[in-house]
Amino acid sequence: LVFNIVTRGAGAYQQTFVALEVELLAGKLDKKGNRDLDDIKKVSTFGYTPLLSNALEAKVIELGIETDLKAKKMVGILSKSAAAQVRDYVLNNPNKIGETIGFEFLASSRVDGYLKGRVNRDSIGNDKNISPAQLDLVDALKAEGSLAKRFNMSFITGSDASDARPEAAGMGTSMIGSFFIMLVVLVLALPIGVAASIYLEEFAPKNWITDIIEVNISNLAAVPSIVFGILGLAVFINYMHLPNSAPLVGGLVLTLMTLPTIIISTRASLKAVPPSIRDAALGVGASKMQSVFHHVLPLAAPGILTGTIIGLAQALGETAPLLLIGMVGFIASNPPDSIATGLLSPNSAMPAQIYEWAKRADPAFYERAWGGIIILLVFLVTMNTIAVILRRRFERRW
Repeated sequence: LVFNIVTRGAGAYQQTFVALEVELLAGKLDKKGNRDLDDIKKVSTFGYTPLLSNALEAKVIELGIETDLKAKKMVGILSKSAAAQVRDYVLNNPNKIGETIGFEFLASSRVDGYLKGRVNRDSIGNDKNISPAQLDLVDALKAEGSLAKRFNMSFITGSDASDARPEAAGMGTSMIGSFFIMLVVLVLALPIGVAASIYLEEFAPKNWITDIIEVNISNLAAVPSIVFGILGLAVFINYMHLPNSAPLVGGLVLTLMTLPTIIISTRASLKAVPPSIRDAALGVGASKMQSVFHHVLPLAAPGILTGTIIGLAQALGETAPLLLIGMVGFIASNPPDSIATGLLSPNSAMPAQIYEWAKRADPAFYERAWGGIIILLVFLVTMNTIAVILRRRFERRW
């Protein structure tokens, strides 16, 4: 299974890039010539496409490549994000207008798939996004070294992309969303779960009320995660009117789902501390509260941390609750500028993003879904490894 995941997802970490020298024509980008940023912003992304056509045509002529393609068709081998890339550069560096700047552009998903063996000439008969003549151009550019595959850092740091440019899709934004979700779960589930466990195990009277509570906690641990998603949709969104798709809501839902796991593991850790520790503390004059917090709880801490990390790992991989609260939308935004923004702004999460890519039609998204699974597995394996190390390092056997 791991081999299958790695082989299918490895392609997402390599992407085809095209190196071009683009002349930033002042006549098209700054007709008034005053370098006023407001005037430059009026040039839309479509206004930059002719610059790409000119650059690609000049590259073909420079390399002596023979092709019947017109410049407008040549640019089809580039990602639709290429024009936006140039525009962003110009807006950040308006003083560069009039100069010729070197860029590395993403190739289109069809070109990338062709070089990875996912697309072949027999399969493009009815494909409007690529033609045999364009593939001939790709082969020629590759032979000249102007087109090559390299590590795709934007897959790790970038955000999701539309169906028109799957080659630009990345996991970065959803990783940030998962981080804020886990932050909410950690801040809420750990103290509440540990406090509930201490009360039930050390202070609660043994009667039918606590018996019902204990049975319900055990039952909640076995409830399907989608039920918690329905609860979150009904309570947090429909009743409390919290924002849809916000990591705060996702964190609250997963907190409810994680609490039983933390409570059960914490109670087991507290039970593992010998009664003699409690008796000795009480025998030297410590109160019940002091014996629990000064002696029992520190000895149970390794088991508590292990259970918490395992609970967080379980929450990190959950998809169904997040689907119900809307964390599957197309999110294309910059990283949040504050914790409050990160918690309340619409976002996705890693498992929801993987699900969204897996159901899209373009094979490039399917490849990225496998690549996202690799990232998710790395996080899960790391968290479980930390849990094992903590237990072995600090656990005491009685």
